[in-house]
Amino acid sequence: MSDAAPRASRLGPLFSLSPFLRRYAGRWALAFLALVTSAGATLTLPVAFRYLIDRGFAAGSRAHIDRYFLALFVVSLILAAATALRFYLVSWLGERVTADLRQAVYGHILEMSPQFFETTQTGEVLSRLTADTTLIQTVVGTSLSLGLRNFFLLTGGVAMLAVTSPVLCGYILATLVVVIVPIVVFGRRVRRLSRASQDKVANASALAGEVLNAMPTVQSFTQEPYEAMRFTGAAEGAFQTALTRIRARAWLTAVVIVLVFAAVVFVLWLGAQQVLAGSMTAGQLSQFILYAVVTAGAVGAVAEVWGDLQRAAGATERLLQLLEARSPVEQAEATVPLPRRGDGIRFDNVSFSYPSRPGVAALAGISLDVRPGEHVALVGPSGAGKTTLFQLLLRFYDPQSGNILINGVPARQVALAELRREIGVVLQESVIFSGTVLDNIRYGAPDATFEEVQRAADMAAASGFIDELPQRYDTSAASAACGSQAGSVSASRSPARF
Repeated sequence: MSDAAPRASRLGPLFSLSPFLRRYAGRWALAFLALVTSAGATLTLPVAFRYLIDRGFAAGSRAHIDRYFLALFVVSLILAAATALRFYLVSWLGERVTADLRQAVYGHILEMSPQFFETTQTGEVLSRLTADTTLIQTVVGTSLSLGLRNFFLLTGGVAMLAVTSPVLCGYILATLVVVIVPIVVFGRRVRRLSRASQDKVANASALAGEVLNAMPTVQSFTQEPYEAMRFTGAAEGAFQTALTRIRARAWLTAVVIVLVFAAVVFVLWLGAQQVLAGSMTAGQLSQFILYAVVTAGAVGAVAEVWGDLQRAAGATERLLQLLEARSPVEQAEATVPLPRRGDGIRFDNVSFSYPSRPGVAALAGISLDVRPGEHVALVGPSGAGKTTLFQLLLRFYDPQSGNILINGVPARQVALAELRREIGVVLQESVIFSGTVLDNIRYGAPDATFEEVQRAADMAAASGFIDELPQRYDTSAASAACGSQAGSVSASRSPARF
């Protein structure tokens, strides 16, 4: 699949996750309440410290000291409970939303025709299902709540700074404007580099998947060193691109921290002058210092979260490409039931070219009739189109011209599931799935009884060696396949009716 050009630097793709987030609105509301409570408790602490200093230590009142220390402890309990609840809820939501997203993408990919996979590497799809969804999990399960919490702390901290000392708060706000510029500039660069880094990782995964699926060929031609070198080049390319992204984020973090704390130190120096002049109490300055620290920390955290959001936006964009992809072979809106009897199978002047080779005709004006009860063998050299005929019959592809009729009904008008269910297939190369021999034999008919499975094994002349296996039909299919062709046994479909 060719990647679309990166969209404008924005977080728009993340809003496409809303259908997955809305399913758990109740938990989101509870998590938001816990988040607001924890942020509120954090913003209450400096006020308690101010009164502890001004009405406790400065006044020498033991009763006030005890009261405000107790208040600090109560606030800390509220903060701990709200933080723990927020962590649990957002972590649960992150795992749940990621699992839903993976299932949705995987289920959509399973509906794509082989024509889609002819131009899309399997490894790239797997990379998007794993690496990209992991980035989204980090954002939904961690970064998003941290970003919101620190946004509330930033907003509340600035408000309390204004209440505590409007003059000093004005200086703080003026310096914070300088901090916003590098966040925006570096954030855009991080977004572009994140997308490039994810593409490089996907390319390396696609290369590895392609080679691992063809290991007998690779080893037969002793190309292990060459393939290792190719993968090393792809992995190193991904590393260098990721390193560039890491450098950009490191610079962003360093610049923001330096600017924020330089501004805070300068403003606090001005506050110290006011205390010495008697226009501000020590408690007020302490409160202002604590709110300044909270605000500065919130700005740094928001900058960090912004980088995560940029990366997740790139990952979401790539996953949306899969979810938005449409199978070239589409089911008709109004399907027609397949007749139980009729004229059999008819290829009527069918022409077809594979998408990867549009200028080469795999079939050109082919017409073929297979009457009910006939046994027809297709014989010819490799590339003559024998396999192509069956792929068209199963509607893995649709011909560019001509029609395929089954019992007089065009194949395009029959529901895909019904069409394929009525065609029995024994593959030239056995495909073994994880599980037992029993699982593999009834792969296409999960409800088949054990007697039906045995009958299918008898028909395929496989029951003899299956009975000699350690656990017979419960033996692992992978180990059974080492000395057999059990994968070609199938109780999956009923005999064709045409």
